[in-house]
Amino acid sequence: MHAAHNGWGMVLGAGCPRCASPVSEDAGTWRCLDHGPITPLWRPADAGYGTFAEHLTRAGAMPTLLPWPLPPSWAVTDFGAVAQEGRDARASFATVSGPTDLDGVVEVTVVTEEPGVGLGSRCAGLTRTDPGAEIGEGPPHAKVRLGGHQPVPLWSVLTSGADATFDRSVFAGEATGRWLWLVLRPASAALLLKDEWMLMNVADLGPELIDLPFGGSPPAW
Repeated sequence: MHAAHNGWGMVLGAGCPRCASPVSEDAGTWRCLDHGPITPLWRPADAGYGTFAEHLTRAGAMPTLLPWPLPPSWAVTDFGAVAQEGRDARASFATVSGPTDLDGVVEVTVVTEEPGVGLGSRCAGLTRTDPGAEIGEGPPHAKVRLGGHQPVPLWSVLTSGADATFDRSVFAGEATGRWLWLVLRPASAALLLKDEWMLMNVADLGPELIDLPFGGSPPAW
């Protein structure tokens, strides 16, 4: 990940939204060694309140969604935005982790992105850019609510071709013209979705944002 000072202020690391290959910047244009010109993904070295405030500035109108309210002892472990200075962000993600009764420590990553960005696929461990043809086929496998709005249907995304260990469950759907992804580890954590989750845009939290807990290990991708 490439660290750079820029007009946004604090230092966050720039990387490729689609892979972990090195990136470089020349005259405001970012390039990935494998994917060519990109809009960079900005992630912190350590998740904390200061870097999260900077993240929200970069994300702008692109929501950063978290399960809300966070269960006791859960914390935000990672976050990021795919953004170019002076333009609207194209994607945003946040990862939370914490203990559960049935599955031990669970990790949940929520991605919202424009079509073609590929961040959700990277989090899910897939090589294609978007979720795939199974989205919208048949009845949904889960539903979540965004704020107080209507439920958003989600379909299971098959990862067997890329996931020999079957260590995760992936769901995706469409909300407000963007892809919405949920990546849960371990795979059995998918059962948590039997209760309809509420996802909240953290930028809308107001004073509660100050109490948001940070810590733990970021996801391996």
